[in-house]
Amino acid sequence: MKYSGFTIAFFLWAGLSTKAFAQNSKLRPGRSEMTYFLNMGGTQREFAKISAEVAISDNKLTVYTTMYMGLSHVAWIDTSISNSNTLAPIYRSSSNPYRDFVLHYGQKVTGYYLDKKTGKRTALNDPAKGEFIDEHVLASYLTTLPLTSGYKKALNVYVCSPAGGSNIKSFSIDEVRTNLYTSPLTGDHPVWQVTVTQQGSSNILVYYIDKSLPRVWKMDMNVGGQNMVVVDDEIDYSPFKTKFDKDEALKMIKDGSATIDGQAFARDNQAAIKGIAVLNLNKKQCAPVGTSVVLVPYTDFFKEWFELNKSASKKGKSVPLPKEAAQCIKTTTVYDKDGHFEFTNLMPGDYMLLTQFSYVHTGSASQVTGYTDTYIDGAYVGSNPNISSYNYNQGAVAGAKKVVTVSQPGEKLTIKLKQTL
Repeated sequence: MKYSGFTIAFFLWAGLSTKAFAQNSKLRPGRSEMTYFLNMGGTQREFAKISAEVAISDNKLTVYTTMYMGLSHVAWIDTSISNSNTLAPIYRSSSNPYRDFVLHYGQKVTGYYLDKKTGKRTALNDPAKGEFIDEHVLASYLTTLPLTSGYKKALNVYVCSPAGGSNIKSFSIDEVRTNLYTSPLTGDHPVWQVTVTQQGSSNILVYYIDKSLPRVWKMDMNVGGQNMVVVDDEIDYSPFKTKFDKDEALKMIKDGSATIDGQAFARDNQAAIKGIAVLNLNKKQCAPVGTSVVLVPYTDFFKEWFELNKSASKKGKSVPLPKEAAQCIKTTTVYDKDGHFEFTNLMPGDYMLLTQFSYVHTGSASQVTGYTDTYIDGAYVGSNPNISSYNYNQGAVAGAKKVVTVSQPGEKLTIKLKQTL
């Protein structure tokens, strides 16, 4: 898969090592993740996720990246080694289902390119001249520049290709201006909006680089007629003060002998139509078969998470659960028409149980539709209301949560997980 002479590797991996850089080209090791979206008909569709690990030793910057395309479990793996002071390239290897290549940078660029579709292996011997960087560290390089409004610069980038000719491609920073990036997690960030183009093509890359941190928050890319957006997943973000103990949480839901079973239902006492007398015909609404019931080990960390979401919801926001914590939540389903469910293998401790389900509110309503006046010998003596009655069905949603305490090993608790409406 190629875009106008560029390998897909360039566009997927260019921005991953940016969080490793500090001001004045000082580097620090770390891990980052980014998500790639393809713009299709006005909507964004996620098509790739990439993680990067950055290591620094002996004046060398090493960037390891792993990419998964869509739902594929096949990894696209890249490694690049550069001089940590100048970012001059030293080594590069890349492997994916379609091709492999290895580059050794020196007086010449040597190595090989293997086309896995045809099985053809091409030896590389490129007398590349002048100063250039490897495509894999372009975004990182941009974060080290003295960016300011109106800044411009020409760039030489090495893009591996077995087609022959020079692999050094000319790029230019055409525009730098102030903008604002708004993160759904950390709010507003003043950024430099940096527009980079490849000479002799229509490919345009726009980077949103934090003004005070060496970090690329977002990239907009128009490559070979395809529009893509790349967003930093901010895996380093955490609003939590409490440290999460994964071993403790997993032990609570896996290593015990206690059981919690119960019934999930709603007590529907509400009038569904305002201003009209209502008789609810089916007050107890049981959760349907297959309804999910969630059990959360109610440790100090999860308590803080619930409180953070309570506050965030007032602003129309939410606090995502870290992946490790999400792996410690247990889920079961309602197994009969009466809303019953069960959790097993629990240790003593506190647990939050939650569920949400839809049901049909069934009722009988009466309404005054008018009045009949009564007259005797032409004299008005009073009025009687005209009342009509009817049955109706209306969709409704119920949600319930409850904190349950397992006091001792082997305990069997039966609870009612209900919401009163």
